[in-house]
Amino acid sequence: MIDWLKDAGQLEKVQQEHSDFFVLAFYGRFSTSAVRALAELKEFDRHNEGIPIYVVDVEKIKGIHKRFHVKNVPTVLSLEKGKVGKFIEGVQSARFYEIAFSGAAPSPHGGAREKRPLRVVVYTGPGCPACGLLKAYLRRHGVAFQEVNVAQDPRAAEKLVRRSGQMAVPQTDINGRLVVGFDQARLNRLLGIRTEGR
Repeated sequence: MIDWLKDAGQLEKVQQEHSDFFVLAFYGRFSTSAVRALAELKEFDRHNEGIPIYVVDVEKIKGIHKRFHVKNVPTVLSLEKGKVGKFIEGVQSARFYEIAFSGAAPSPHGGAREKRPLRVVVYTGPGCPACGLLKAYLRRHGVAFQEVNVAQDPRAAEKLVRRSGQMAVPQTDINGRLVVGFDQARLNRLLGIRTEGR
């Protein structure tokens, strides 16, 4: 079910009503990407009617985006037990949303397994083939991530060098743990990705 939030007060009620899990999408009609993302969310909703989805129109409701550190539309996130779980920027396919949110929403039959929400940030730079491979790999496995281009964000670049001691990209922050380069085995371990034959 996709519902449009009318104001910040309604969001408080939604958070109480769906305290376990719901999806929150940030939309702006001025963004063609947001319009495309909404169409994909509607397609996702058609096959996953049990998942509550709420949309914030940032032109009509001010301030909510700041509460969730949303800087761009479209952004789609999940709220799991009152905390942000997945955080997805940009346009993704209905199938991507299905993979990203599967296992996060409580099963209607109960007994949903507890899964620690993943917060994944990929640090990239221009002219970096490994960055493209890494992002494609994460998308293929339904891992939602936020991308930070260090060439466009010098402060993020400085913080990254302080943390890892390296200027190299890509680097992936998974719930506070850094993976330097496209280290598939380590990524799989930290993200819980099972590869074929295992």
